Amino acid sequence: MRVSVVIPALNEAPTVAGVVAAVLADAPHEVLVIDADSTDRTAEEATAAGATVLNWRAVLPGIPPQPGKGESLWRGVAAATGDIVVFIDADLERPAAGMVTALTTPFADPRIHLVKADYRRTFRGQPTGGGRVTELTAKPLIRVLHPQLAHINQPLAGEYAVRRATALRLPFAAGYGVEAGLLLDVARLHGPTAVTQVDLGVRRHRNRPLAELAPMADVVAATLLGRGVGARPPLSDILQP
Repeated sequence: MRVSVVIPALNEAPTVAGVVAAVLADAPHEVLVIDADSTDRTAEEATAAGATVLNWRAVLPGIPPQPGKGESLWRGVAAATGDIVVFIDADLERPAAGMVTALTTPFADPRIHLVKADYRRTFRGQPTGGGRVTELTAKPLIRVLHPQLAHINQPLAGEYAVRRATALRLPFAAGYGVEAGLLLDVARLHGPTAVTQVDLGVRRHRNRPLAELAPMADVVAATLLGRGVGARPPLSDILQP
């Protein structure tokens, strides 16, 4: 299986090179940084670290980009050439090698279509307490509305892998609803047993203030409630065979 790593990035110059180095240590087929018009040195840092950097406007150039993370992931799948697409966030601090290998190993089972990362989230120097949108919005709604997926400990994890053939058939929710949307849609198409998780240890990243988390929670809640807006259609409807 050829593995494509897609790293969505917007103004992540302080961390993106470290993330690229960590995933390259696992020797994937390709590492694509999808740059959403960064105004800092994200593109330069990622290129120097060994990634292929694509401005999101250069992928599907006939379609103007919409704001949000979901857009970068959707375009990343379009640009990828591997059998498996691994998504890794660009803001990871102290990323370790082995993430790509861990996330792709379960695909030896042909029944698996989506592999989510499981990890412990740090918060303000403490070993736990991070992931506030996950714990206070996503997981309660999943337990009530989608209990068959309640075993997924990090439903909003930015580190996960999907079969590209599967991803091509899925809509991509706008913005920060993309992870929740893909989780629900894979389970809908292939059943909840098509989703599994692997332990990646501890995740360290920039903790955002509540003023930034509230809009994220709104989008995640809307997606889980089936009220998401602005989703991109499946790429299989757009790309030539």
